[in-house]
Amino acid sequence: MKIDGTHYRTIWLAGDGWAVEVIDQTKLPHEFSTVRLETANDCARAIKDMTVRGAPLIGATAAYGLCLALRADPSDASLDAAYEMLAATRPTAVNLKHALDEMRAAVAPLGTQARAEAAYACAAALCDADVEICRMIGVHGLSIIRGIAEAKPGQPVNILTHCNAGWLACVDWGTALAPIYMAHDAGIPVHVWVDETRPRNQGAALTAFELGGHGVPHTIVADNAGGHLMQHGLVDMCITGTDRTTATGDVANKIGTYLKALAADASDIPFYVALPHTTIDWSLTDGVAQIPIEERAAREITHMTGRTDKGEIVTVEISAPGSPAANYGFDVTPARYITGLVTERGVCAASREGLLGLYPERN
Repeated sequence: MKIDGTHYRTIWLAGDGWAVEVIDQTKLPHEFSTVRLETANDCARAIKDMTVRGAPLIGATAAYGLCLALRADPSDASLDAAYEMLAATRPTAVNLKHALDEMRAAVAPLGTQARAEAAYACAAALCDADVEICRMIGVHGLSIIRGIAEAKPGQPVNILTHCNAGWLACVDWGTALAPIYMAHDAGIPVHVWVDETRPRNQGAALTAFELGGHGVPHTIVADNAGGHLMQHGLVDMCITGTDRTTATGDVANKIGTYLKALAADASDIPFYVALPHTTIDWSLTDGVAQIPIEERAAREITHMTGRTDKGEIVTVEISAPGSPAANYGFDVTPARYITGLVTERGVCAASREGLLGLYPERN
């Protein structure tokens, strides 16, 4: 996608051909800056502090983390240590383990002198594959938006999304936002309701930043406004991303997604989830019981960063001093509340049968 007319992926090799550069998402939307990552520790830190975030991008960053580790030391001990360190950075998103497993499988059988070069090639291929996967998610999701648009000619399709599942969450294009970008580019009138997505405000900060940069009409709303909008016929469809999807169609996504799905179900509004195959955890069958839910620092609840009227970026405390805070990063939406899963292979029911229809090799 483009920022000020310049195309960016979210992660790329630096000019020296070995270090990695990423967009610092903690500074958006008020400042666009990049960060240079030179070690596996740098990559782990970027994932943990959410300099990079979004399940596919976390996986890509971890892949390059292994590259940097093997460049410094291609031994088995170095490979194993970097794998374990990077795998422990974020517990919920399964793309992280998928990318690390693919990287290790590609380099472990090789002699130490060949490992670093092979690792860089594998990481680049993973990133290119993510871009194409997200593009195809956009193609299949576009058909859903087009169908709604045809049923209300001349009127915008109102879409509600939660958190950020755009190109900032992936290498490019995004998952839930890819169909929206394609619809907009195809001339289909769309309007996006953007949940703030507290506590880190990825909707208000990141999704709105993306949509505004691409020229997509949108409106930021408080997280709790979604049900009201649906009750009053102001939402035609919901679409979100996911960090882990079970073999039976349950999805874990940013905290608050479950409540949107409940409201959509009560209001008879379709609720879609967009995902690449790398987000499917085929070993799980019960998302509520089995998906690990990350708990993050209380400070994300009690404090907020923003820009003052004078243009200063400051962090302020917004809660009662001394009050404890619980910060659950994700919740699980059971498959029964999901209208369909939008993947790179097509749209299917949120069920084992639906997923196996698109991925029969997993049967």
